[in-house]
Amino acid sequence: MSQMNRRRALQLLAALGTTSLVAACGNDTDGETGAAKSPIKIGLITPQAGGLKTIGDEIANGFQLFLDLHEQRLGGHPVTLITADEGESAKTGKAAVDELLRQGVLALTGVVNSAVMLGIKDTVEQARVPLIGSNASPSTLQSVVYIWRTSYVLDEAGRALGGYLRDKLPAKARVAMIMPENVGAPDVVRGFRQEFGASDSRIADPVVWTTAAANPGKTAFTADIRTALNRRPSAVFCFFAGEAGVEFIKQLRNEGYRGPVYAPGFLTEGTALDSMRSDAANIQTALNYSADLNNAANRVFASAYRKKHNASPTTYAMASYDAAQVLHQAIDLAGDDPKPQEVNLALGKLGQIDSPRGIWQFNQPRTPQQKWYLRQVQRDGQVMSNVVVSELATLG
Repeated sequence: MSQMNRRRALQLLAALGTTSLVAACGNDTDGETGAAKSPIKIGLITPQAGGLKTIGDEIANGFQLFLDLHEQRLGGHPVTLITADEGESAKTGKAAVDELLRQGVLALTGVVNSAVMLGIKDTVEQARVPLIGSNASPSTLQSVVYIWRTSYVLDEAGRALGGYLRDKLPAKARVAMIMPENVGAPDVVRGFRQEFGASDSRIADPVVWTTAAANPGKTAFTADIRTALNRRPSAVFCFFAGEAGVEFIKQLRNEGYRGPVYAPGFLTEGTALDSMRSDAANIQTALNYSADLNNAANRVFASAYRKKHNASPTTYAMASYDAAQVLHQAIDLAGDDPKPQEVNLALGKLGQIDSPRGIWQFNQPRTPQQKWYLRQVQRDGQVMSNVVVSELATLG
């Protein structure tokens, strides 16, 4: 870590009692000795309104925190971070990318919605500007050269839970799967069935498909929940995030269901968990991160995040922080006058990333090979928290 960056990190972390952890902020290769490096522009794509805005805010927070700890530089270059609204469709996402490319960004990052990610694929590939996606990651996004992801592939959350529940649930259990009709849900279902056993009688009932609205009404899920509960399930497996997840759990509890709920971890992340309150108690989720992971990189990251935002970080913030970290290293490798294609080549040369989630690295499809954790919502004082119960699998 450069002396400037060390001083900045010490300033941010001193009040937290974590100054001894500054050396764990990441594999810093600033190269800030010698002549000053030229400014660069990075484009950040997130939803700035609607039901996914809170996730977009977390992504912005994570990327900015890395910049805060590194003198607002990546690879030694002063950074101008230009934001654009991805909206809620492929069309609005493409308009955001077009505008950022027009402004001459060196790289892109962000993207929450899987439909947006698929919609901008061709534009990014044709522009030959690297995109480090920090959330949306449908399994159908394949054969890409310039799109990397620091989050996950959606079927992995289903796979992690499928293998766990296959061994945990009794022989006479019955699982009700309730899924929104969106781009990502089929990935989750396929991964779950793959590991659980597609012919297993415990998951033989058809999936109950429901609305994919990001801002659903107070009865939007009720009829579909009743359809699923009429099957008398012993467990519910679902896939929701943000405000939709809050509303789904409220309506599920209002219909009288008090049994186990299992889901990819997005269901109980961030402000969604705060809004669910006691309705979230004991929900178990699979995710690649929890704010209570005990490693040096996470102690630095989580402490600095809590200091700045008075809240625990989420997987969305963590993946965006890591997007900044891999750009930081790749831009440094690309030299004093980096071009987008050179940064993209450098991304392929990165090895292990020392991350708040634990050590990970890019695999051939440009997604992380990483650990997945089982988490359970438990009360921590006056708040509900996602507490790591165990490791589930290494996937990717």
